[in-house]
Amino acid sequence: MAITAALVKELRDMTGAGMMDAKKALTETGGDMEAAVDWLRTKGLAKAAKKSGRTAAEGLVAVAVDGGKGIAVEVNSETDFVAKNAEFQTMVKGIATAALGVSDIDALKAADLGGKSVEATITDKIATIGENMSVRRMSTIEGETVVSYVHNAAADGMGKIGVLVAMTGDNAEFGRQVAMHVAAINPASLDEGDIDPELVEREKSILTEQARESGKPEGVIEKMIEGRMKKFFSEVTLLNQSFVVNPDLTVGAAAKEAGVTVTGFVRLAVGEGIEKVEEDFAAEVAKAAQG
Repeated sequence: MAITAALVKELRDMTGAGMMDAKKALTETGGDMEAAVDWLRTKGLAKAAKKSGRTAAEGLVAVAVDGGKGIAVEVNSETDFVAKNAEFQTMVKGIATAALGVSDIDALKAADLGGKSVEATITDKIATIGENMSVRRMSTIEGETVVSYVHNAAADGMGKIGVLVAMTGDNAEFGRQVAMHVAAINPASLDEGDIDPELVEREKSILTEQARESGKPEGVIEKMIEGRMKKFFSEVTLLNQSFVVNPDLTVGAAAKEAGVTVTGFVRLAVGEGIEKVEEDFAAEVAKAAQG
């Protein structure tokens, strides 16, 4: 029996399976739709696909460093309970190790993890653990020295916040202190030259409107904006922030005293930017009771 696009679409609509999985299921079963559904269920693919629409905003960030290269990877699950699962943690650690050898998230999903791709491994885990999961993002940094730090660690090298700091000079203890600062303060960029221009323009626009409401002369307003923007940069750029370990120094000044130059950082926090759907459990039960 010919496996048509219409048949593949019908099976995908029924099971939520991916196109290639649906096509393979139909091929393996000679186009028998019921048998194809069973084939997908046996492989755990239909079950995994049905869960793919559920919000996965928990999970772990894992960090790994190899010489002058560091990576941080966020792997999400639906609940914090699964993030504490040893099986899930082992998978996340493997994914982080695999990430050291690739350049982007698509390559990571295709990377080998124990004889299967990372993406296929996650699909299997969705079927066995019973929650939606995903490799959401990864960030890479390189430098003469790269130091990592994990906040709220669930296991070695993974937790709720993962930070990498790159620097010239060999002072791992200071690098770790900077990484802890980044975890706590969450700077927007390394310095003024590294900050998102849109963020700068938005802040400048707000400060300009606030200054003009004072009714002062234009020359005074310009100086007010200049001073406020300087304060803004000192609050959001890492090197200009007061160092949490010694607030009398900026991070940049502290780095100079430590004999290093901080050249970059990465900070990933679990669930950052994901809109979580808050469910009303009582309403859900009442709705179910009404049939």
